[in-house]
Amino acid sequence: MAAKPWMVSDELWGLVEPLLPMRERRFRYPGRRRLPDRQCLSGILYVLHTGIPWLDLPQELGFGSGMTCWRRLEEWHQAGVWDALHRLLLTKLRAADKIDFSRSIVDSSHVQAKKGAPRRARARSTVVAQAPSTTSSPTRRASRSRSSSPPPTSTTSRSFSRS
Repeated sequence: MAAKPWMVSDELWGLVEPLLPMRERRFRYPGRRRLPDRQCLSGILYVLHTGIPWLDLPQELGFGSGMTCWRRLEEWHQAGVWDALHRLLLTKLRAADKIDFSRSIVDSSHVQAKKGAPRRARARSTVVAQAPSTTSSPTRRASRSRSSSPPPTSTTSRSFSRS
């Protein structure tokens, strides 16, 4: 039987655990004990693997509530755990020559486009002449309805202003 992808192996836990922030329990009014981090990580992986909503995480699995796992995910994100884990795993994979760069893609969501970078020259137009606009016309549009007001004269204005 294949291992469940949301179960955290001892090898992975050995990499993740040192990156997690330690939360000391208060001496006075300590409140409820926190769910162990390893169980929360398994709950996070379960939700991300299955795609279920956080609040639908089954309590029977022993990962805590979906809201607990979501809060821990957010707490670890704020502490920079995911970025540090990503760098650590990339370093290990590069050292073992396990990354295949032949299928990699770089796009603007991962690589910054610097605002102060030199601008490229504007592409030359391949059109002989500019086409007439289809949205505006140089002539005045006629109204479809007859107006009951007299045409403007030299003493009247086109715009109505109230004094």
